Amino acid sequence: MRHWMRVLLATLGVALLSAPVVAGSRDKIREAELGSGGEAASGRPEVDLLLVLAVDISRSVDDKKFRLQRDGYAAAISNPRVVAAIRSGLVGRVAISLIEWSGVSEQTIVADWTAVGTAEEAQALSERIRSAPRAFMGRTAIGSAIEFALLQFPRSPWRAERHLIDVSGDGTNNSGVDLLEARQLALSQGVTINGLAILSAVPLSFNPQHTHPPGGLLAYYENNVIGGPNSFALAAESHEAFGTMILAKLIKEIALAN
Repeated sequence: MRHWMRVLLATLGVALLSAPVVAGSRDKIREAELGSGGEAASGRPEVDLLLVLAVDISRSVDDKKFRLQRDGYAAAISNPRVVAAIRSGLVGRVAISLIEWSGVSEQTIVADWTAVGTAEEAQALSERIRSAPRAFMGRTAIGSAIEFALLQFPRSPWRAERHLIDVSGDGTNNSGVDLLEARQLALSQGVTINGLAILSAVPLSFNPQHTHPPGGLLAYYENNVIGGPNSFALAAESHEAFGTMILAKLIKEIALAN
């Protein structure tokens, strides 16, 4: 996979830490892809995987569900099985960035790029994730979230052969850029997208097909969200089951990078 130039870090700068995806973002993503070079990237320390965790916090995710998601990610990242999977890689470290997203212009970085290779590093990252405030509660713009996630890879202080976006959510795309176009943009740059569909027992009263599309939400993720080598989607039967599923998912994703 082609790597990113250091100069893009200065171009994008700190503004990306909580900036929305706006018009021109795709141009920035493509410029990073076209201008990337191995010589510049080789100066960055190597890890086994660059992983962006992209978490849905749209209005269908109430406060209880939000807390279950946050706690699920925090517990999974610091779980000894995840740490063991990380340490079993060729380098023994992965770099993780966790973003949360909602509507077209609602994306933020909860935990910026962090290299994890020890239990202590994993625990520190988990604590940062648990303590961050909630930023949004809008619509569900999965495509915009993917484009925002793509903008994070050029900012990474680490390099890896494998770039992965892990999208979790409880509904279909209903806002923002075209989801299939955003997915194709990621695939064209060699970025894999995996998915975790969070199922709901009861459809939304005002928009039942959002959480219960024809064929089910897992099938929607399989057909519209995921893509790339070894991509896969899993389903959590409820937000209460989210923690168990994200743990299994992280272990599988990290193992595939080794």
